[in-house]
Amino acid sequence: MRFHTRKWIKPQDLNPNQTLFGGRMLEWIDEEAALYACIQLENKRVVTKYINEINFVSSAKQGDVIEIGIDVVKFGKSSLTLACEVRNKMTRQTIIRIDQIIMVNLDEDGKPSPHGKTKIEFVKDRLGE
Repeated sequence: MRFHTRKWIKPQDLNPNQTLFGGRMLEWIDEEAALYACIQLENKRVVTKYINEINFVSSAKQGDVIEIGIDVVKFGKSSLTLACEVRNKMTRQTIIRIDQIIMVNLDEDGKPSPHGKTKIEFVKDRLGE
C-alpha cells in the first residue's frame, strides 16, 4: 500500500465524542481515490461508482496525524478498483480499511469510457525523467 496524503486532525474534524468524524474521513478518502484514479487514468473526468464495506478499526483524535493509502486492486474496461487504508502516521495503527472503491472513467459527455490502462504507471515514467 502506498501512502500518499497526510492529514492533521483539527477541532473542526471532530465528532461530539472528540474523535475524528467518520464522514470527514470518508470525504478525504473519496477525494484521494478520485485524485489517484485521475492520475492513473490520465483523465480528470472520473467518478466514484461504489465503495464497499467500510471497516472502522480504531479512531483518531485531535492532534493525530493520519495518512491515507491507496492500492490498485484491478483495472476494468472503464473502471479502476482501489483499496484504501487510513492509519495513524506515528503509531501505524490502522484506523479504517476499505477493500473496494470503484472509480469510473468518463468521456466528455459524462458516459463511461474505456481507458485502455492495464497496469500502474508512474508520472515520472510517463515524462521520461
